[in-house]
Amino acid sequence: MERNKRHWLKGLGLAGLAVVYPLMAQPVAGKPVTVIVPFAPGGAIDGVARQLAAPVAQLLGQAWVVDNVTGAFGTIGTQKVAHAAADGQTLLFAVSSPLNVAPVLTPSAVRYDSFRDFLPLTAVGQMPFAVVGRQGLPADTLEGLIRWARAHPGVLNFGTDGRGSLLHITGELIHLRTGLDWVHVPYKAAPQVVTDVLGGQLDLAILPVALVQQHVQEGRMKALAVSAAQRLVVLPLVPTLSELPAMKGVTLSSWLGLLAPAGLRQSEVDRLNQAVGKVAGSEAFRQMLQARGIVAQLIQGPEFERLMRSERALIADVVRQSGMSAE
Repeated sequence: MERNKRHWLKGLGLAGLAVVYPLMAQPVAGKPVTVIVPFAPGGAIDGVARQLAAPVAQLLGQAWVVDNVTGAFGTIGTQKVAHAAADGQTLLFAVSSPLNVAPVLTPSAVRYDSFRDFLPLTAVGQMPFAVVGRQGLPADTLEGLIRWARAHPGVLNFGTDGRGSLLHITGELIHLRTGLDWVHVPYKAAPQVVTDVLGGQLDLAILPVALVQQHVQEGRMKALAVSAAQRLVVLPLVPTLSELPAMKGVTLSSWLGLLAPAGLRQSEVDRLNQAVGKVAGSEAFRQMLQARGIVAQLIQGPEFERLMRSERALIADVVRQSGMSAE
């Protein structure tokens, strides 16, 4: 029964979200809204964007078209929206990396200002990370692993999806706060990190919960901690990083949210936030996020901007203290 329930949740699609809403506004001169996702189609970010766009389009009576503009770790698509007209016809559905990581690590390569050129509309959720390890790891808890590493310096390694990524930053933050001695192994793509942890070629990894939760549930991979503020429904026995005294109060997840070019008139901001908030706050949408290992969290307007600024400050502090770079 539980297995069937999980299967149903994972299979939630547009059918679960395409509720017949009353129209809130007439179509704007028949022009569709282009929602740019600065990452490849088929991934978690693209999937959530499409699950959001279809019912919002129905709600507004206006077509929403998702356009994947990839390259340079999300900065190319993000730049395109930054330079678009502030008329509500071009929006950005993104995560932390192009807006708060790239400007800190590679500022010379970024052609936009995340706070001057964008207007945060609605964040729909947080994508937490998990610290996972291979079977046979010499500890079953992060605290135990830290103690073991002190007696065996330079032995442990951990993989992420690349040098300078938010996952790498999380690993450096853990090192700074706990003293965990581990060596970073950057990969070009997260799925290969999963493969190497399962195969025992890597000791540990920091990866989105969505990528590893099934392996953990099946006992093929150890989960030592999650970066969320609270324990997750999908991994209820796995402690949060903040349960460690040295990490108290620390969370570092990637938000997923909708932004517009700066200068969008307030009436359009209110119209978009009302529609997106109604869809993102629905039980069907929340269950879809949960099935993907994403914590539903509806944050709008100034509160969304405060979240971004707080995250930027934390990332900048970790980069400064660790001396890390994207090179």
